[in-house]
Amino acid sequence: MGEMKAFEDVIQTPLQGRVLKKPRTQGLTMVIDTGIGLRAAEDYCELAGDYIDIVKLGFGTSRLVDVNLLKRKITLYKSYQIDVEPGGTFLEIAYKQNMVDRYLDKAKELGFTAMEVSDGTVEMSEEDRAKLIKKALDRGFKVLAEVGKKIKERDLSGDQIAQGIRRDLQLGVYKVIIEARESGRGVGLFDEKGEVVEEKFEKAIKDVSIENLIFEAPLKDQQVYLIKRFGPNVNLGNIHFEDVIPLECLRQGLRSDTLRLVYK
Repeated sequence: MGEMKAFEDVIQTPLQGRVLKKPRTQGLTMVIDTGIGLRAAEDYCELAGDYIDIVKLGFGTSRLVDVNLLKRKITLYKSYQIDVEPGGTFLEIAYKQNMVDRYLDKAKELGFTAMEVSDGTVEMSEEDRAKLIKKALDRGFKVLAEVGKKIKERDLSGDQIAQGIRRDLQLGVYKVIIEARESGRGVGLFDEKGEVVEEKFEKAIKDVSIENLIFEAPLKDQQVYLIKRFGPNVNLGNIHFEDVIPLECLRQGLRSDTLRLVYK
């Protein structure tokens, strides 16, 4: 970490303005870990740890991992100044099983530094959602609130997304995540092809400071759209480990899609 990059003394990154020094509060890259091994995590951190800000141990994967191995992975990520959270779906399960307090205490004991609060799958009142956020904040977690549904039939409108964003920010969360799932298709701000639904997008972000949002954007074209729209320091989530370096190339203009913003 922090060592000189190859060609740093020869090539200037074409797309300027990227925040590179950690810890960052903007330009966040949130990676989803769906169950990679410790050695793989070490390799990815060695290669791309400078460009990762948050790792989400996706859905309920933490339930299936040996406790000592899990602690070692969390410690590894934290050594690279990466916040680690166990995913919103896992908290939803704890909520339905009336185990929220014990779940949050256990997450703290294991070393998690962030907590995602969502209601993407289970039904939850706004009052209960607010209580979950407060419980997580009171325990010192960096709270990420996710707005959106994972089921297309219950998908939110642009106005509903905007309302949810404002609600959660008023509760004091660190960032609000806009749901797009791992596929980036058919929910949230993207259609079945993964393309931006423009009218819905505009309504969702109206009167919201972009730096307060993390856009789940696992597909390259989505990342390109958001970087072109908001610049290299837009916060992006649900990025897979193998896509961290390609995404960073987009952020810095080292890939054709965003190089064209600088050189014609």
